[in-house]
Amino acid sequence: MRSFVDSLRGTTPVTAVELRPPAAVLDPARSMEAWIDNHHGVSRLLQDGRFVLFTDDAVGLAEEESLSHLTSNLGADAPLSRILPFLTCKHALRYCELFGRRAAAFGFGGITVTGGDSTVGPPRCLARSRDLRAHLRDDGVRLPLGMWVNLGRDPEQQVRFLLEGQETADYFLTQVVSHHRIEEVDRFLDVLDREKLSIPGMVGIFHYRSANPTTLKRLQAFLPVPEAELTREFGVEGASAHEVTSRTLRALHERGLFHTYVSNLQPRTAARDLRLIETLAGSPPISLR
Repeated sequence: MRSFVDSLRGTTPVTAVELRPPAAVLDPARSMEAWIDNHHGVSRLLQDGRFVLFTDDAVGLAEEESLSHLTSNLGADAPLSRILPFLTCKHALRYCELFGRRAAAFGFGGITVTGGDSTVGPPRCLARSRDLRAHLRDDGVRLPLGMWVNLGRDPEQQVRFLLEGQETADYFLTQVVSHHRIEEVDRFLDVLDREKLSIPGMVGIFHYRSANPTTLKRLQAFLPVPEAELTREFGVEGASAHEVTSRTLRALHERGLFHTYVSNLQPRTAARDLRLIETLAGSPPISLR
């Protein structure tokens, strides 16, 4: 099996899935149910040869730690090298050190290190994600380490972050994008084409399950939501959730961006949903095994 970084450097399209651990505030019964769904979903994705990303306090709310559950429940033969958890700076430094050592010992495929929302929750243990990546390297963690950029912000600044961070990072992931705001991707690519970046990347896509106004407004606190356009697609055009997501995937493919991840799929049906999205986008599913 090719490593995550090697796969991103290759020409075979890589479509991964980003999942969330259960919220830490769930009662034990609901937490167990959520982890059972994750277990079944991750197992099917791994059987398809997918890479799976696991968030860490993704929307400013405490999530259960992914490492212990994944290693306990997936079984001894599970290819953990295809799973890449996130780690934010919103933990104590000692916790981050132990997280890095444990992830390496279990054989996970890498760790995506991000700063975390500084406006909510506990303070960051270090000011920047690159500081934490450097600290983990100094602590002996030899896993691939990733960084994070937001294509919805100033592209000059985001590319500068990449250039500054590539000394401590092996790959990068982007915040989710949409075909309704594809000009943001184009501006980023225009700037990136002028620079020499040594690390490969993967672009994110958010799977909108509906155009429910309440849900869309809640999501706006965490990511840019093209509310009017989604309302038209789901309502006036009658498009399905899979069709809407496939349009973003197709738009990225048209720009030569074939390494993508899809966020907000239901864990139990993620493997099936991803195959359908790829088919609708005109890219038959490709097994990476």
